[in-house]
Amino acid sequence: MHICVLGAGVIGTTSAYQLLEAGHQVTLLDAKPVPASGASLGNGAQLSYSYVAPLADPSVWSKWPYYLASPNSPLTLRPWTDSAQWGWLLQFLAACTPGKVRSTTIELLRLAFFSREQLARLRGTMPFDFLHRTAGKLVMFSDANALQLAKKQIDFQAEHGCEQEIVDAGRCLGIEPALVASGRKWAGGVYTPSEEVGDCALFCQRLLASMKNHPGFEFLPSMPISRVEVKNRVLRSVWAGSDNIQADAFVLAMGAESAAFASKAGFSVPIYPLKGYSITVPLGEAVLAVAPQVSITDLSRKIVYARLGDRMRVAGRVELVGMNPDIPKRAIDELTRAVAETFPGCVSPSAADGSAWSPWAGFRPATPTGLPIIGPSPVENLYLNVGHGSLGWTLACGSAALLAQQIDGKATAIDTAAFRFNG
Repeated sequence: MHICVLGAGVIGTTSAYQLLEAGHQVTLLDAKPVPASGASLGNGAQLSYSYVAPLADPSVWSKWPYYLASPNSPLTLRPWTDSAQWGWLLQFLAACTPGKVRSTTIELLRLAFFSREQLARLRGTMPFDFLHRTAGKLVMFSDANALQLAKKQIDFQAEHGCEQEIVDAGRCLGIEPALVASGRKWAGGVYTPSEEVGDCALFCQRLLASMKNHPGFEFLPSMPISRVEVKNRVLRSVWAGSDNIQADAFVLAMGAESAAFASKAGFSVPIYPLKGYSITVPLGEAVLAVAPQVSITDLSRKIVYARLGDRMRVAGRVELVGMNPDIPKRAIDELTRAVAETFPGCVSPSAADGSAWSPWAGFRPATPTGLPIIGPSPVENLYLNVGHGSLGWTLACGSAALLAQQIDGKATAIDTAAFRFNG
């Protein structure tokens, strides 16, 4: 069967790989000239298989005024006259219940562990370099009460296969000596030794390069979709300029743009873009020895740090501001200050403003619950692999494998009921 995958980020590229491996003819299409140019380009780089709790959480209710009004909030809401934003927010708030969070976390853990297996299998088959490491991860707490509350989550996740431990501040500094120079006062952290890191964009580019050698694969870059032709609930073709692309089946994997495509095809998906920012700090010879090796998440600031060879990716913020691509100076300054305070040895005075650190903004395609949508759509030959939010890199390989199994009518490796489209 000829299958056209729409979108060449990490979700689309891994979907194409799994379908090609299953014996299909695959066309991968993307609006950009280079794969992984969207949310996959500058993401936090953490493969965080054990720390997948959704953004929707009961604590949101008590923190709502802070999110709306405080300039220091890591989650920014700018309500405006966008019905899609308001509809998403109402569904998000409905998902902020203890029972829903528990069930969502269980499903995400199941998919995350399966995805880890699939990435390991892919690495064994196609051992290209994308700066992958099992780095371990420390989630750092500056508030002792918050750390104590985290124990409940750790105990809950332990029942579902996670191996994590609460560690005091001294042990944190032993696990990651680079934190010794930090000006922060830490209460302690959650340590997960099995967590991984990798350069998501580099992974996509090298996976695509390997697929180009396959006679059944074609990559069509610089092809923004202008029109969708649906007749009798079947997607006949998509138009990219004057080019008409036809296939037996299509896979929608366009990240935050997926909602707009679905609307053209006659249905809606509950996806809204959560804007985030990152910088990538070059680590010269003089600072390599003092740079962190373990992945770090500063929970109070919602900022993550991941070492990628001789660079460090620093990412943070969640903003509901539509698809505004601007990168405000305040967002980059916030990340730059965080690096200077947390890892002062990694910052040279000449680069203290962060302007040379590849400032980036991307849009995480999030569902209100945090669960991605994987499988058939209301259009008979259109399949969905969308809505992974901030976990796209973590869940990509598992989601792609589940999608391929569903398209081929095979029994899926894990139960997919929670990921079905319910529009």
